[in-house]
Amino acid sequence: MKETRSILNSLVACGVALAMVSTLAAQSGDQSAAKVVRLAGDAQYSVGGNTWQTLKVGQVVSPGTVIRTANGSRVDLVLGDATAPVARPMPSDMMSYVPMAEQNMVRIWENTILGVDKLTAMQTGMEVVTETQLDLKAGHITGSVKKMSAASKYEVKLPNGVAGIKGTTYDCYAEGVIKVREGAMVVAYTGANGASVTQVVMTLQMFDIRTGTLSPLPDSDKTGIDGSIRQLEAGLFIVPAPGVGLLPPQAPFYPLVYIPPQPIPVQQVGPPPPVSGFR
Repeated sequence: MKETRSILNSLVACGVALAMVSTLAAQSGDQSAAKVVRLAGDAQYSVGGNTWQTLKVGQVVSPGTVIRTANGSRVDLVLGDATAPVARPMPSDMMSYVPMAEQNMVRIWENTILGVDKLTAMQTGMEVVTETQLDLKAGHITGSVKKMSAASKYEVKLPNGVAGIKGTTYDCYAEGVIKVREGAMVVAYTGANGASVTQVVMTLQMFDIRTGTLSPLPDSDKTGIDGSIRQLEAGLFIVPAPGVGLLPPQAPFYPLVYIPPQPIPVQQVGPPPPVSGFR
């Protein structure tokens, strides 16, 4: 109970602090970017229009970009770090890349359309205030959100609501199903009577906006999310330039404990959205 109260208080404090700094952030926040660190299958992106282009590993994704994945495909993004290394097969004599504490990652599953609406960071003296806004138009994403400052903001828009996230590993479906493996999320949506409704989803809980049902997270989902997060963080390392040692001073390196990616069944909630292929 004490832990629940602490997390709820943190979420409330985040909202108050964000309101206080929102004007300043709008004036001086530096726009950030995301990077494609892993891609399986086929994916495309569009910026500010209906022209779709092929998405590639290593590509920097700026705010305002929409990504869509084909059937049997997926894309892994590091949010807020355009310098992140891409995932490669891991030689035994290399060192692993360890994402920094402030790095957030998201997996875009098959048949998904995701907009990267906003990525900003602003130095406010002792801490960095970040703002992340994703727009899940169709399909399914899995995310890992690292510890953020109290005034930072991370939101996932859904067709029928919006989820505010704070230090969480999660699954989100565009149909309105939200699963929290660890941390907490606050979901805001319009109820059946037209009134605004807010629901807190805690560790090992799931919530369905369509029915307003809060329930325990099944063990199968817990295992699936854990496996997805391991895949997100596996096999990332920096290839040194010729003549440069393995330990650049600006990069955090640790001895490698490599977890090879394993295939994980794609979880479906209802029929998949009609983006199986590209015309």
